Amino acid sequence: MSWLVLLGLSLFVFFIFVVLFRKFVGYMKKEQNLVIESFHDALIDKDNPVGLNKEELDKLKQQQEEAQRHLRDVISRIPVIQKDGRFQIDEEAIRQRRAAAQAQSNGTADTVTDDNV
Repeated sequence: MSWLVLLGLSLFVFFIFVVLFRKFVGYMKKEQNLVIESFHDALIDKDNPVGLNKEELDKLKQQQEEAQRHLRDVISRIPVIQKDGRFQIDEEAIRQRRAAAQAQSNGTADTVTDDNV
């Protein structure tokens, strides 16, 4: 039974300390003209983790969108085939593209030299 009295007394003292602490914080805020940010304001925004202003953030987002578009374009040009349930680079298609590019560059080089002669 005595532990209940101790528990009640300790809770009473705890709540008194909480009330005194709140009064002290309120007094210090008023005395020093402080504004304490709420926790919600201090959270990091997932779209803006660095804290950029709106113009810089929009510019950064636009650059990232352009980079993503360019990356998608480059990746879509790579020939791939599916082997054993995995996607792999199609080396035969790459060889054919290189051969076609070399033939085309040789053809244009011949045409250019014919015009100059």
